[in-house]
Amino acid sequence: MPTHRVVLIPGDGIGPEVTNAVKRILAAAQAPLTWEEHHAGLSAIAQGKDVLPDETLEAIVHHRIALKGPCTTPVGQGFASINVQLRKRLNLYAAVRPVRSIPGVKTRYDNVDLVVVRENTEGLYSGVENEIIPGLVMSMKVASEAACVRIAHWAFRYATKRKRKKVTVFHKANIMKMTDGLLLRCAQRINEDEYPNIEYQPLIIDAGCMKLVQDPTQFDVLLMENLYGDVVSDLCAGLVGGLGVVPGANIGDEQAVFEAVHGSAPDIAGKGIANPLALLMSTVMMLNHLADTRHDEACRKVSAKLKDAYNLTLSDGKKTRDLGGELGTEQFADAVIERLKG
Repeated sequence: MPTHRVVLIPGDGIGPEVTNAVKRILAAAQAPLTWEEHHAGLSAIAQGKDVLPDETLEAIVHHRIALKGPCTTPVGQGFASINVQLRKRLNLYAAVRPVRSIPGVKTRYDNVDLVVVRENTEGLYSGVENEIIPGLVMSMKVASEAACVRIAHWAFRYATKRKRKKVTVFHKANIMKMTDGLLLRCAQRINEDEYPNIEYQPLIIDAGCMKLVQDPTQFDVLLMENLYGDVVSDLCAGLVGGLGVVPGANIGDEQAVFEAVHGSAPDIAGKGIANPLALLMSTVMMLNHLADTRHDEACRKVSAKLKDAYNLTLSDGKKTRDLGGELGTEQFADAVIERLKG
């Protein structure tokens, strides 16, 4: 079976623990993957390198796919965010966060199944800030028609491929008529001209957040600019159990980086109690991406097996401590592997 070479960034804190657990599960599932390990964050700094070394970036450019554990960017020491650097330097313009109710993880909501699609390169996160005079600063929100068209195309195309029925654009165009208004106009035009099969719904973001917590099942695909997407994707994770049960991806036209979106949790590092589920779920996304972009149906079959196995594991009550269970990191991996074989 042909294999796909994937850049693996283990990360910091609990990163190496959850990464090793996921690698074991993937080996048991006979996933057609081989690994090329590189570093970022504190682990790279400890080797005397930059927080995001050139060789790590070059490997992702070459292999076009990466799996990343949680990395730490040192605070207040002049280091640029690893995630922001990855998105900008690799042009990973679509941040994708599927959010669904998980068997065996009880929350106040049932049957949540939505996807947050976030424009990943512009908005207030462009970091264009100036001091006008002492005591007065300004941050500029950037929006280009090219980026708005690109992310709207991506969202509607994704909805069509995944047999989703509606794209809701969260915005504040009643106040930010030019920037948010541009995304709205682009999304509406693309919907009307190219994807009339998908329902289009514009919704002011404050009303949208209220509706989310009232009944998240009324939403399907959520499209929004950078800052809104950062906030709303974490809000949506809270609907289904938190950041430990949602995957994440940053996707461009050439490269894609799949990651656990939770932090590196240095307070529990080395204790063997971290939950590898989010990284495993991100790997399932990665396998589906490989199936779509490289036409390898073996990846899709393995992806389906893994999803069934971890769903069954959770349904059977085999959970890590953060989800109310008693299993450690490796014990959870063992439980998933057992169900893969069963």
